Amino acid sequence: MNSNNLFLEEPMRMASILEPSKASFFPAMTKIVGTLGPNSRSVDIISGCLKAGMSVARFDFSWGDTEFHQETLENLKNAVKITKKLCAIMLDTGGPELQVVNKTEHPITLEADTKVILTPDQNKQATSNLLPINFHGLYKAVKKGDTIFIGQYLFTGNETTSVWLEVDELNGEDVVCIIKNSATLSGTLYTLHVSQIRIEMPTLTDKDMEVISTWGVRNNIDFLSLSYTRQAEDVRQARSFLSKLGELNHTQIFAKIENIEGLTHFDEILQEADGIIFARGTLGVDLPPEKVFLFQKAALYKCNMMGKPAVVTRVVDSMTDNLRPTRAEATDVANAVLDGSDAILLGAETLRGLYPVETVTTVGKICAEAEKVFNQDVYFKKTVKHVGEPMSHLESIASSAVRAAIKVKASAIICFTSSGRAARLIAKYRPSMPVISVVIPRLRTNQLRWTFSGAFEARQSLIVRGLFPMLADPRHPAESKSGTNESVLKVALDHGKASGVIKPHDRVVVCQKLGDASVVKIIELED
Repeated sequence: MNSNNLFLEEPMRMASILEPSKASFFPAMTKIVGTLGPNSRSVDIISGCLKAGMSVARFDFSWGDTEFHQETLENLKNAVKITKKLCAIMLDTGGPELQVVNKTEHPITLEADTKVILTPDQNKQATSNLLPINFHGLYKAVKKGDTIFIGQYLFTGNETTSVWLEVDELNGEDVVCIIKNSATLSGTLYTLHVSQIRIEMPTLTDKDMEVISTWGVRNNIDFLSLSYTRQAEDVRQARSFLSKLGELNHTQIFAKIENIEGLTHFDEILQEADGIIFARGTLGVDLPPEKVFLFQKAALYKCNMMGKPAVVTRVVDSMTDNLRPTRAEATDVANAVLDGSDAILLGAETLRGLYPVETVTTVGKICAEAEKVFNQDVYFKKTVKHVGEPMSHLESIASSAVRAAIKVKASAIICFTSSGRAARLIAKYRPSMPVISVVIPRLRTNQLRWTFSGAFEARQSLIVRGLFPMLADPRHPAESKSGTNESVLKVALDHGKASGVIKPHDRVVVCQKLGDASVVKIIELED
């Protein structure tokens, strides 16, 4: 295990635990991805989520049509204007997801130790003995004794809306199963997952490509969450598809690891993807429960060392229906932060949950508390050792900026960047203070029109731990020939002061290019 010893070595004062948490402009360094849906699509609710710390809005296209999601997105845009909080957009594909089709929407009661037939004939009505599914090849993929899971949201052990099945026999294209636990399925859409079995469907389906090329292009999505990523080629094909869609060639691809096959090819997937989402709900079906935490720790460590954002899901399931998380869930969120997660993704908790704003608030508070005891010194040394020598020029500058900021107890690091790469490298070393990424737009052309870059790069920082972007005036270059551009630095400092991060007499570390050289300097503020 490579992610150990990331907890402060000195003992905690018990009195400090009882001190109330202090409010901050940045609720936590760890970011929060919120899934917007029926219970979180009004301007008021979205505004509340943004104020509470949500920095990325996820749109899950495994359900709902483009009109529904577009209405939600328009509300998000209004909420951003009202709150003046930046928010990135993530499109989550449906992928090769198998689904039970219940056209009647009537609840279906399944009794333990009885049999149910899974049929590809979607014209048939769903009953307690027959469940139509959206896939014709299930009978080819499974055999007697295989485990199948069905649930609206994946099994947690205490739900009565999820069911485990065991394949008993194959009858033509139908699969006959024994029901292992009693449950009631209600609603129109239920996910079906076959444990540790490959389903011969493309990772990027025709429906996914249609959604991306219409809704995705229209809204310039910042992130594509590639569901059921199973190998590196899946990411390469998705990137090739995005490259043909104009501005979406800048969209970052986050590989969603959901099954054993994705876990097996994790290293090569990590090389190709821009970030990783650990879909622990589905992984929890494929993996034995006692193995999930091992994968989380090992995979997060690999993401951290490569400087690629890692997102953890399924942390506070109980808050879907309750105002407070369980003790185990609160601890789980904290451990995800200590393990090195960049962001926490909330799914059902905000999509259909009763308390979306309170959930974002609670998770943000837990993350902030965990960050206080994160052993940055140990982490920094591990990262430097992993990078090795000789370091690249940019890596050396980034690590030096963090080292300097820690030594002088700086309140913030300000990094001037055009691509965002320098700021992400600084964040890779997990400084204990915020990194204000000043993104300087660049003028570019496609030979038909001139546009400024920068907006994508700024929003894509919103999923990286500790990174807080601001888009600068394009008249100020990221690289200066004559010295530090004092006017743009003043804007960045004013932004830090307004947010409460920077105060009089604080020290700030500035990272900037001067001509062909990169410079790290320390400034001490006056009154």
